Amino acid sequence: MSEDKILIIDDSRLSRMMIKGFTLAAKPNWEIIEAEDGIDALAKCEGQNITWMTVDYNMPGMDGITLCIELRERFPNARIALLTANIQDSVKARADDIGVTFIQKPVTEDKIRNYIEN
Repeated sequence: MSEDKILIIDDSRLSRMMIKGFTLAAKPNWEIIEAEDGIDALAKCEGQNITWMTVDYNMPGMDGITLCIELRERFPNARIALLTANIQDSVKARADDIGVTFIQKPVTEDKIRNYIEN
């Protein structure tokens, strides 16, 4: 039985694979759900009890901030992280306003471990 469930949303398959690998290295019992964009994520999280999420900022269709807002409404107690190379203060402030952790890309094992262990 999984202790937690994490939804990894990124249009880059390589990024999803890296985040999944880093997560499982730290939390081998966690269940992983992967989605390639906002629409895919919203469909896959339906009826799920997701406790952790990583959300890419730049994706086709729905951007990461918009998706985070939608996910926060559906999962008010989930820990959500916005992952992006866009380090503008306005993006950081918006992430903070909606209660999500800001993680600057490139994604590393240390960044993911710090997120899921703190």
